[in-house]
Amino acid sequence: MKVLLQRVSEASVTVSGDCVGRIGQGLLLLVGIEPGDDEATIARMAERTVGYRVFADSDDKMNLDVRDIHGAILAISQFTLAADTRKGRRPSFSKAAQPEQGKQLYEGYLRELEKQNIPVRSGVFGADMQVQLVNDGPVTFLLSS
Repeated sequence: MKVLLQRVSEASVTVSGDCVGRIGQGLLLLVGIEPGDDEATIARMAERTVGYRVFADSDDKMNLDVRDIHGAILAISQFTLAADTRKGRRPSFSKAAQPEQGKQLYEGYLRELEKQNIPVRSGVFGADMQVQLVNDGPVTFLLSS
């Protein structure tokens, strides 16, 4: 599992012209599920994601997590994160989970995030989505299981 975590001052996702998710300050997560991932992987990554300290404290140090700032999460499924880009000029998606497994685990990840008492919004699995964000910093990290 890979999660591209971005600290944002705002973010939204649109599907077919309709805004399906919007947040203010918080985290935009692009989520890639891989074949070896399971419920335990999802639970660990949700806890790690929410606890990741990327927000500044009063000394301007990254010591606060999304709960500390009363932020929100916008999580978007993105199978392209699991692409193999080591050779050639075209990505291979053989390292991405099959759609059925990916959807099940992505939805499980959303449920695990919601257990952390944080507002969670999401895109639509498998849809063509347009994502807008204001990356604060910019601050971006790639978390891997």
